[in-house]
Amino acid sequence: GHISSIEFRTGVVDGEGNLVIDPAVNCVTAPMGCKNPAYKKKLFRRRLQEMDVTHDVVDAILARLDSTFSHDGLLEAIACERAEAKSWCRAEEEVADELKFLAECNYVIQFPSSTPLSQHVIFPQSPSERRGIEDARFVPFQDDNGDLAYYATYTAWNGHTTLPQMLETTDFNLFRLSTLSGKVATNKGMAIFPRRINGLYATLARSDGVNSYLAYSDDIHHWDEAELLAKPRYPWELVKVGNCGSPIETEAGWLVITHGVGSMRKYSIGAMLLDLKDPSKVIGRLEEPLLAPTENERVGYVPNVVYSCGAMVQGNWLVLPYAMSDYAVTAARIRLDELLKALA
Repeated sequence: GHISSIEFRTGVVDGEGNLVIDPAVNCVTAPMGCKNPAYKKKLFRRRLQEMDVTHDVVDAILARLDSTFSHDGLLEAIACERAEAKSWCRAEEEVADELKFLAECNYVIQFPSSTPLSQHVIFPQSPSERRGIEDARFVPFQDDNGDLAYYATYTAWNGHTTLPQMLETTDFNLFRLSTLSGKVATNKGMAIFPRRINGLYATLARSDGVNSYLAYSDDIHHWDEAELLAKPRYPWELVKVGNCGSPIETEAGWLVITHGVGSMRKYSIGAMLLDLKDPSKVIGRLEEPLLAPTENERVGYVPNVVYSCGAMVQGNWLVLPYAMSDYAVTAARIRLDELLKALA
């Protein structure tokens, strides 16, 4: 049917939670490709191992590279190893293709700084994304040293396999898109917390496709261990339960907007509240959906679905943009104090 991409729109949320979207632009701008991003050899090797690429030639090629290397450097190392190897046959060439495949899944793009954000469109460029980039969960991340960056975990779809990947930017002009590694980095629905917790990065995940998990890591690109956070409990979420974006920090705890899948593959939106110091502790969880598809929302490209990838708090209002059966986007506003009271 279609190839999903990431588009940007700008707007303003006022103190009453009213959302006004700026008018759409008449054209979009293609990014200027940056074809020579840098790779960390440690992460690159780890991802190759997870792909079960373990031939001896891998070690020989990587030995020619520094701890951080470029795409051009990788191609040069492959060419040198091919020229100097005592034997180079089909097996070695297939391994070299796997290395190039992984490198091409990690790339950098840049838009002209003179163009407005609403003209920027990130269209799939890597082999892992050739059928689409889906469900980007953006979060402003404040590091312990005060640095601010924007991360988005998204689903890369190549027509056969889905993989969670990472998008990073500080200015929404230059974007780095990269693969993630580790046992947690599978399936869909990873969502990064907006700050470190006890010195570690934290994420929500749905690694098994059914339940919600909490994971910590000292490397935002590698997620290896997770603990069960929530199982399907209520009828509207009995098939699976996941998140609808990154947790939102409130005085009462981490507010997580959730999605649940029930009978007839009906997607509804709920919420739960996690302890601020220990997010593995669930303080409360809505027994009934916060939002469920109404008659005019349940018919579309993917029917019977309301779904969100992120919400924001403005004053005492939770502003929740959401998609209606993949045919249109709207937004709801919810009084934050009433929602937190229901979750306490």
